[in-house]
Amino acid sequence: MPKNYERREFLADLVKFPCATLLLGVSGPIKALASAGDEYQASEHHYAMGVQIEKCIGCGKCVEACKIENDVPMEPYYFRTWIERYIIYADGEVSVDSPNGGIDGFPPIESEKAILRTFFVPKLCNHCENPPCVQVCPVGATFKTQDGVILVDDDYCIGCRYCIQACPYGARFLDPRTHTAGKCTFCYHRITDGLLPACVEICPTQARIFGELDKLSTPLNRMMRQSNIQVLKAHMNTEPKVFYSDLDGEVR
Repeated sequence: MPKNYERREFLADLVKFPCATLLLGVSGPIKALASAGDEYQASEHHYAMGVQIEKCIGCGKCVEACKIENDVPMEPYYFRTWIERYIIYADGEVSVDSPNGGIDGFPPIESEKAILRTFFVPKLCNHCENPPCVQVCPVGATFKTQDGVILVDDDYCIGCRYCIQACPYGARFLDPRTHTAGKCTFCYHRITDGLLPACVEICPTQARIFGELDKLSTPLNRMMRQSNIQVLKAHMNTEPKVFYSDLDGEVR
């Protein structure tokens, strides 16, 4: 096969011939090959993520999977997603920790104070409908795709940090290797191929749900209909697209 003959072109040509079933032996793979030849249409999608707080166990697998899948620097302080542990004490004090983003788990609570409740909150870029990071970028490196995902074009980013300062969720960092802004992309390279984001796929308790915001039959919309849904920093009017079920009022 010529090197410049792309695999997708090969698959598309293959399904045109009736004898393809004989070459493959079964009809099942033919359907897969046919769908593989379809081009992704961003305008036909509108993505969002749901997080079920009560299901998160703080295992950190999502953080580790994100770093591996997206080649995020392994040093601390560089995260596309992370987990925070909230400890609510009887006297009203609130303690929040996130050691290494939760990737190594959380240490035992040694406080002798009476504790009302504890819970874990996964956080990431909220892929806002009104993203302040896009508004402040002086070169247009940060942009919103037709399917509602906020991305950064490394070829245009000048590392000015304006977007990092503008993000109300603390979801961006400056990559020390490229000196460009890094952030969650919903694993855009995966979702455009019909796959789930790495953090969603790896979660052992299905605390994260990813899907189409405008299609009523999706698991994401079922969660939103059946749960008490909140977003982070609603007063900022960014219209975030990461939705939390039964979010505690102490989360900020």
